[in-house]
Amino acid sequence: MLKQERQQKILNILNDEQKVIASDLSQRLSVSEDTIRRDLKELDKKDLIRRVHSGALRVGPPVVDFYTRQQVKSEIKMDLANKALEFVKENMVLLIDGGTTNLHFVNQLPLTLKATVITNSPPIAMALKNHNHIEVIMIGGTLFKESMVNLGIETVESLNNMRADLYLMGIHKIDANIGISLPNLAEAAVKRKMAAISNEILAMVTSDKLNTFSNHIVSPSNVLTYLITDNIQPDVIRLYESQQISVITE
Repeated sequence: MLKQERQQKILNILNDEQKVIASDLSQRLSVSEDTIRRDLKELDKKDLIRRVHSGALRVGPPVVDFYTRQQVKSEIKMDLANKALEFVKENMVLLIDGGTTNLHFVNQLPLTLKATVITNSPPIAMALKNHNHIEVIMIGGTLFKESMVNLGIETVESLNNMRADLYLMGIHKIDANIGISLPNLAEAAVKRKMAAISNEILAMVTSDKLNTFSNHIVSPSNVLTYLITDNIQPDVIRLYESQQISVITE
């Protein structure tokens, strides 16, 4: 088997199983463990997997700019957003941070809804310009263009005197054991503060983000009240439900 073919098989296995053990891969692909370790090292350098002790974990979707991400899995994100609408009530204070799925959600809000929306996302604030009955509170800070959100000490401090009924947390990566994580330290700090001032927290997560992790931990996954996702395996659902999270799927 050629190296390229073997490494593609490793990626396929990871996509299905989320994690692999080097010794197991050695047997399944009929090569030495040293060969597998070299493969994992090369794939890790390409950011296609995340090496861990004795094996590797699947990484989530690649980090790309906000407007590119808007086009990815748009139909699935729309379905998740429609499910999230069921948790919105009149006169709620909604805290909504960045994320393309959150933008899909905002675009589905009824024009007649009376509510207050607090956000650090300029695209989300702009999407609400025609919602005459929604008061929009825009949180300032330094614009992080990759995620199109305002971040920094000013952003965190401005949240000190606020309280939200429901926080819609944009998710970059989530693992039931490691927690909610993302690549940017400042964004993790803002999300952590938003979670602390919210009565309930809802996350809409495409299944490719499940069982993946990044550099900076926001919080344990059990900070979530609701997890809305597309079709996933029953054992994964049970794992999150065991943390007292209400999991909603198709």
